[in-house]
Order: sequence, then structure tokens, then C-alpha cells
Amino acid sequence: MALNEKIEDAWSLPIDPFKKEDMKHPLLAESSFAVLFPKYREKYIRECFSFIKNAFSDYGIIANLDVIEGSMTVATTRKTWDPYIILKARDAIKLIARGVPYEQALRVLDDNMGCDIIKIGSMVRRRDRFVKRRQRLIGSKGTTLKAMELLTNCYILVQGKSVATLGPYKGLQHVRKIVEDTMNNTVHPIYNLKVLLAKKELMKNASLKNESWDRYLPKYVNKNVQRKQPKKKTVKKDYTPFPPPQPESKVDKLLASGEYFLKEEDRKKKRLAEKMEKKSEAEAKRQERRNKSFIPPVEKPYRSKQNDQIVNTVSEKKVKHKKKKKLDN
Repeated sequence: MALNEKIEDAWSLPIDPFKKEDMKHPLLAESSFAVLFPKYREKYIRECFSFIKNAFSDYGIIANLDVIEGSMTVATTRKTWDPYIILKARDAIKLIARGVPYEQALRVLDDNMGCDIIKIGSMVRRRDRFVKRRQRLIGSKGTTLKAMELLTNCYILVQGKSVATLGPYKGLQHVRKIVEDTMNNTVHPIYNLKVLLAKKELMKNASLKNESWDRYLPKYVNKNVQRKQPKKKTVKKDYTPFPPPQPESKVDKLLASGEYFLKEEDRKKKRLAEKMEKKSEAEAKRQERRNKSFIPPVEKPYRSKQNDQIVNTVSEKKVKHKKKKKLDN
């Protein structure tokens, strides 16, 4: 390929694999990286560490496990024939420490594979909101996460306050965008997945290679839906730099009522009088409530309006009958 030649699609360019013959001299200095792992991962790492060591030994990398300190270390040797593989090995042990299975984590050693650890803990302040958005990213029974993996060809693990991903570099960009949009509440992950699906279908059509895809891609507007207003609204009081007035003490109350200057016996008599007054009032109310059941109810009149109407009609008929008799005589 000429130096001045225009590159249309840099992602599609094949990368020649790095071989042992390309490294003519050994590395001048030793490089090493150490990664801490949590206590609950110790059992799993102990079981599979022999397989991890074998995978690294093919590239001339040595791996050590320190159970007391809780760390994994990778370092270069004189036999290391790939200068960049130490960074790949560091990424692999990082992923294993974060809960990724070692079979998936060792895929990072390939040249076309990369990894990305997205910290989502600082994106949302409130705990309940953070949990909801993280669940939105996973979906019901992990369906959203599975769809994301299929469309981006990446392995994704959501755990705690981070999202660990590994796969092709183009797919990692898409995963980061979806995760950030979801956690920042910008775009729902389903809409981003629909856009990815549309792009995947458009890539198959060779006639649309040099055209803009904007008219084919779905456009979504972020609608600010008004939430229900709370029934009880707390009205903020006007700010005053002065502190609230100090509550009155018992002595202040006695001084205000004049009881402070009375003797203890007089105070007791006054309290007893107030108590007896309250008692007599309560007794009067109680007696009134009891006497209510002995008050007879107001009786209704014996004859109702209907009976009065019947009587009136009967008397009218009798009067008419008597008048007829008189006329006949």
C-alpha cells in the first residue's frame, strides 16, 4: 500500500500477526503488574490458576499468585517475544479479578481483542436510582444484556459499580456509549440497540455505502414526562439569620403566672383546685352522655298524610250522597 493512498475503512484493514521471528533481541528491562482480587474470588482463582499460567507461558510471561496478600502478578522474562503482551496479560488478570471467567478473560491476549472496564458508580448519586438504571441495563432476565452482546460481539459483565467488557475494539465503543447513555438517563438501551440493528442491516447493502444513513436510522426525542406532584407540599420558611426563640423554662412559666411567689402549700392547693374543676367538668359530660339514652324520642303523629286524604275523600262522598237523597225527596 502506498503512503499517500486514501484509506476508506481503517477498521477493515487486516493486521499482520506478531511472530517470534519479528523479535530479534530480548527485552532490556523486566516489566511487571500486580492486581488485587476480592476474598470471594480466591477459591475460583486457585482452581484455574494453572490454566492461566500455561496460557501466559506460551508468550514468555510468568504469573504468580499471592493468597496471603490477595494479588496476582504478571511479569516479562528473557523468553518474552511480544513486547505488548504484558499489557494484555495485565488486562486479563484484571478481568479475572473482577469476576470474568478465565476462558473469556484469556481472549484478550488476541491482537484483535480488547477490554474496557466502565466505572458506573460515580454516574448516579442516589442509591435507589443507581440500582434502577443498572437493572435497566441488564433487562428482565438479562435479555437487554444478551441483545447487546449479540449486536456488539462483546462479552459484558455487570457487577457492583462497574461494567467489564471484552471483544473487538469497535464493539467496545458501542458498549461504552450504551452504558453511559443508560446510566446518565439520556437514551434507553432499547433505542440504542434498535439503532445498532438498523446499522447492521444497512451495512449489508453495498449501494448505501457512500450515502448518509440518517434518514434510515430511528430518531428519538428525550421527553421530559411530568411526574405526579406530592399531595403534601412542604412550604419553605423565609430564611432568617437569627436563631429561633428559646423555649420558656418551668421557672419562666411560674413567673409569668405568678405562682413562683406562692408557697409550696398554696401551689398544691391551686393545682388540686384545677384538678377538681377538670374532674367535675368531665363528670358532667359523662353524666350527660349517660342520660341521653333515657330521653324519649320525638313521636310521629298517629295519622299520616295519606290517611288524612282518605278520610277527606270519604267525607266528601257522604256529603254528596246526602244531597242527592234530599233532591230525590
